[in-house]
Amino acid sequence: MREYSTPLRIHSPAESNITDLLLRHANSAANPALFSKPAPGGTWQDVTASQFAAEAAAIAKGFIANGIKAGDRIALMARTRYEWTLVDFAIWYAGCVTVPIYETSSPSQVAWIAADSETVAVVVESPAHEAVVREAAHQEQLECLDHVWQFDEGLAQLAEDGKDVSDEELEQRRSSANLQDIATIIYTSGTTGRPKGCELTHSNFVELAENAVAELPAAVYPGASTIMFLPLAHVFARFISVVNVAAGCRTGHTPDVKHLLEDLQSFKPNFILAVPRVFEKVYNSAMLKAEDGGKSKIFHAGVDVAVKYSRAEQSGKIPLGLNLKHKLFDALLYKKLRGAMGGNIRHAVSGGGPLGERLGHFFNGIGVTVLEGYGLTETTAPVTVNTLDRIKIGTVGKPLPGNAVRIAEDGEILAKGVCVMRGYRNRPDLEAETFTDGWLHTGDIGELDSDGFLKITGRKKEIIVTASGKNVIPAMLEDQIRADALVSQCVVVGEGRPFISALVTLDPEAVPGWLERHHLDKNLSMDELSTHPEVLQAIQKIIDKANTSVSRAESIRAFRVVSEDFTESSGHLTPSMKIKRAVVLSDYDALIEDIYSAPRPVA
Repeated sequence: MREYSTPLRIHSPAESNITDLLLRHANSAANPALFSKPAPGGTWQDVTASQFAAEAAAIAKGFIANGIKAGDRIALMARTRYEWTLVDFAIWYAGCVTVPIYETSSPSQVAWIAADSETVAVVVESPAHEAVVREAAHQEQLECLDHVWQFDEGLAQLAEDGKDVSDEELEQRRSSANLQDIATIIYTSGTTGRPKGCELTHSNFVELAENAVAELPAAVYPGASTIMFLPLAHVFARFISVVNVAAGCRTGHTPDVKHLLEDLQSFKPNFILAVPRVFEKVYNSAMLKAEDGGKSKIFHAGVDVAVKYSRAEQSGKIPLGLNLKHKLFDALLYKKLRGAMGGNIRHAVSGGGPLGERLGHFFNGIGVTVLEGYGLTETTAPVTVNTLDRIKIGTVGKPLPGNAVRIAEDGEILAKGVCVMRGYRNRPDLEAETFTDGWLHTGDIGELDSDGFLKITGRKKEIIVTASGKNVIPAMLEDQIRADALVSQCVVVGEGRPFISALVTLDPEAVPGWLERHHLDKNLSMDELSTHPEVLQAIQKIIDKANTSVSRAESIRAFRVVSEDFTESSGHLTPSMKIKRAVVLSDYDALIEDIYSAPRPVA
């Protein structure tokens, strides 16, 4: 199949905007709790729709009192907190446009985004964030950043400043934006080149959210709850925040993933959203804990049963013996794993990259169905998604209502529909290469099956062409290698080279247990481990296994273990945990040359 579309189910009023989704609940008799804030003693304090709306309105009045006009851009730089979403809605209440900035951004990155978006004010979380913004303003002489407010005192000051702004003036501003107006400018995290500002409209969020809720009634529904830990500056978390408001779900926030397990235990969400690396970490942590506790055989047997059970369930027929084994392991293992995630989770939403079919079946088999979806910043997050009643593990689902997918002749995925952005800010020059007859070029490679389910196979710009002309999709190998607990990151190399090779980093959290199980000195440094024979042997086995999924010409023939991990702070990962391939290739050029200057591996 070359093209598949799903008709729009919900038609939103042209004069509406995102704040109407909130007011629908705030003005209702039910007035549900849409948020919960962390409280002392590991508890959570509910915030009703009307309370949240009142807080947002008070801050919005403060923006108006400080001379900020309708349509002005206000930047938001903070970790994932309740106040992030509160300020986001306050900006929309004031008829303005939110410009998210990752809280890890450097002054030069902030300066670029602020200048390109013509930001007039910034709301930040901390003094450290304000210092970055002040430095950015100084570097580029940005007079537009005269207004900088911090959470807590700053939000209180805004509420105080706006006391004389009438409800009528606020309502005029709130209702001034309609579906066609820009709601936010989200800058791509920039795996290559300067970040581009994606102009997303109220229509993108409202119509996509309303139709997502209609399409996923068993997953996102009134009274359901989730805890948000992904960066809200990323479109995936941002869209889910709006979806939760539209559906009447309750959202908690945690800014530090180090405390995620404790927060899951206290919040007890019904569902979570995460990128694939989080699910890999959950699986690997459970496996390592089992191996360290001498329960490796039980764990791996349980994994095997979970995967087989999920596959059988998807085929529509579960053998009696397998069903009995599944019930046994549910008591021995699966219930404990669900308990570690709070005990109430029955499904999760995954985006930002491929999860892997086996891992998807594992989670489904233990009673946590992972709904994989696909999208970009340019598509307001989801173009496609699996649903609880319409799922094919290993795919990213069908297009959501109002969306369409087409596969171009070269295999590139094209997208169209209510999800697609207006365009890139200040970049009319990119129109021709970004759109063809209204279809957005995603840059990803994929295929549609006969039922309209999309499968992602790689990224167009990352396809490696070897010296012999062989096309290699690196993600197919990288995802399999990175799934092993010992490995943190993997980058496949080979553009214009005689064979394929790889750079591999070790997971610092997994290394101590691995050393203990292999009776090696726990004080070995990462430098020493990168050339240790037993480490190299272990990585070779992982690579050999991955190589079985590709042809000989596409297989990894040599590798090097890099002593430093690829992280966001090292500059090698984006905030959404994607590899900055060009940066890695540049920074480790000498190591790559070492691979290809060594004697050629035996064919």
